[in-house]
Amino acid sequence: MAQMALGSKEERRSFYKSVFLLVLPMALQNLINVAVTSADVLMLGSVGEIVLSASSLAGQVQFVMTLIFFGLTSGAAVLTAQYWGKGDTKTIEEVIGIAMRFSILVALLFTVVVEFFPAQVMSIFTAEQPVIDEGVKYLQIVAVSYLLTSVTMVYLNIMRSVERVVISTVVYLCSLVCNVLINSVLIFGLLGFPKLGIQGAAIGTVVARVLEFTITLIYSRRKSNPVRLRFRSLFVHNKILFRDFLRFSIPVTLNELMWGLGVSMNSVIIGHLGSSVVAANSVAQVTRQLATVVAFGIANATAILIGKAIGGNLYDKARLYAKRFVRLTLIFGGIGAVVVLGVAPVALALMNLSADAQGYLVIMMGVMSYFVFAQAFNTTAIVGIFRAGGDTKFGLFLDVATMWGGSILMGALCAFVFHWSIPWVYVVLMSDEIIKIPFTAWRYKSEKWLRNVTRDFG
Repeated sequence: MAQMALGSKEERRSFYKSVFLLVLPMALQNLINVAVTSADVLMLGSVGEIVLSASSLAGQVQFVMTLIFFGLTSGAAVLTAQYWGKGDTKTIEEVIGIAMRFSILVALLFTVVVEFFPAQVMSIFTAEQPVIDEGVKYLQIVAVSYLLTSVTMVYLNIMRSVERVVISTVVYLCSLVCNVLINSVLIFGLLGFPKLGIQGAAIGTVVARVLEFTITLIYSRRKSNPVRLRFRSLFVHNKILFRDFLRFSIPVTLNELMWGLGVSMNSVIIGHLGSSVVAANSVAQVTRQLATVVAFGIANATAILIGKAIGGNLYDKARLYAKRFVRLTLIFGGIGAVVVLGVAPVALALMNLSADAQGYLVIMMGVMSYFVFAQAFNTTAIVGIFRAGGDTKFGLFLDVATMWGGSILMGALCAFVFHWSIPWVYVVLMSDEIIKIPFTAWRYKSEKWLRNVTRDFG
């Protein structure tokens, strides 16, 4: 592909083929992850609003933890994608080891807090005691899986940056089948098993995580694998590489954490507006995830291909790729908006929601339709283009400003000080992606993201 003239028919065909081969398995993986969440929502939604709300809010704990993992791996991918373009697999394995040191420590911390203080954790998200009680049941079981997730997620996410994306799809597809089967049996008490409700959903999640870890470990030990998971990499001391890792991973991890905490803060605000609002938002958020599976796949493919081009010092190619990816994400962002509007009547027909929750859901779906379009563009630019070239601080500053200084602050004021109606509070809470667009576009045009950050270790 390096010999092809940029912009030629052959080069364009080769580019879009590479994009397709990357985006398809990643979009399928995103769809699988949504399917897992959707299955829980549908099953627990048929049990009642209390358990649905409890699982949704309890899930925010793992959501924050996995965002830290995603931040670590995204920061690591700034290095691994460029070292992949350079052909240095030894350094990539060392980066994996560094990332895993942090992820394991984070998982242990979350496990201890959730196991010993589950009620206090749930009370952050809601004041309704029945919801807290059900959430405690879920958290104390699912926390067992956190350590396994810290290994599986870090390794599979970094493998994406070296263009090994199919394994993630296989792992999470097996996990989906396992999760749905066990959940359906244990939630409803099928095949002679006891009817466990929300505890059954938690057990299903734990068993699925064990399966994910097992498959990942087997794959990582294959001799044909160019980047293997080596235990000794956890203890490699490369001070220069460690500093580079911190330089790129800390801003990205803080970015993901602040964004994740912002999403969780939205859940806190919504959680204090009543279980009907929480239940409707649970469905709206799953729909958002469904509508952005391709867009998020495009964002990840962007980071991989642009990072590889920059690592090979192919700057004109990186610029051209960025322009093409922006076009792609706008197209699929628009398709995502249509998906949200199409899912709305189906969700209303399938879910056992109260009249109030149904009314809120109609409005929330309308808000989500424009939210997913804006999020598609921002994610591809910030997570894909900017991070591929080591521009990791901009996203942190932008998310803190637009979420914490914008939508969250104003949303809280509108809810608890100005006492606006719930629909208008929701509109304000979901306004951050719209606010980001002009700043993201300006940063993209500045080309400050176009930098090679690799080193020669010999």
